[in-house]
Amino acid sequence: MRKEKPLVSVVIPCYNHARFVKETIQSIIEQDYENIELIVIDDGSKDNSVEVIEEMVPACHKRFKRFEFRHRPNRGLCATLNEALEWCTGEYLSCIASDDIMMPYKTSVQVEYLLENPASIGVFGRVELLNTQTGMKAMAIKVIRKVVKYNFDDILLHKHRLPAATQMLRLESVKKIGGYREELLIEDWSMWLFLTERGGTLDYLNQLLAVYRSHDDNFSKKHDLMHQGRMQILDLFAENKKYKAAVAMAILVHAHGVQTVSKKASFAWAKQAFEKYPLCAISRSFLWLVIKSIR
Repeated sequence: MRKEKPLVSVVIPCYNHARFVKETIQSIIEQDYENIELIVIDDGSKDNSVEVIEEMVPACHKRFKRFEFRHRPNRGLCATLNEALEWCTGEYLSCIASDDIMMPYKTSVQVEYLLENPASIGVFGRVELLNTQTGMKAMAIKVIRKVVKYNFDDILLHKHRLPAATQMLRLESVKKIGGYREELLIEDWSMWLFLTERGGTLDYLNQLLAVYRSHDDNFSKKHDLMHQGRMQILDLFAENKKYKAAVAMAILVHAHGVQTVSKKASFAWAKQAFEKYPLCAISRSFLWLVIKSIR
């Protein structure tokens, strides 16, 4: 029986988030789990992110088992994450964007789950949205867990709920597949596919674990670029027997995204998904798109 709880490597890649990064770091300082190393890399921010982070350095050195901070010219998100991986020495990896917030019990809940479920490659949880305009934020309340396990096919077909802000992965598994692919636009979905490609699951707990800050600079709101990134990743799995279905489901994801801008464009994308794979019409994604279109 192990005497010390496993070390958790928390990574914060920062780029132009001077308004938010202090709160992100503070949420990690306030974790009720002690054995944490924190690695922060500023990826060439053009605002005063570096100065804000430097204000937090004394508190970080005091709080964490190990603390590292580096800033250098811009290299991109995946390159920044891979740089952080070279420093990580923990058993588990928890990457969080520099504008998101961890619930204070997030780390302890996830470590407990992974210790009890050795077949799980990673664990995620429920996320609450924080609107930067209204200021609405989640309460740190624990809820009864409901576990859902997602395999490769689930993730490929977008039949999953894996909020990136809540992730905790086995570091050994991430390093085994070579870290992040720097040529890809979407780092999280591609990572989850590579992790589960040869078996294993990524598990979801119905428990609030993080707050996702919604603002105009979110990459997820850049619908065309996100769609390009999904197609880029799916091209890597063109030989998979579920490839056509996966492409159709990815197109439907894009259709949902653009619906907030243009219902006409959304319908055109849904039509394209149907033409690619007609059976997508019986999916929940397609049906929900139709319902939203007639409201």
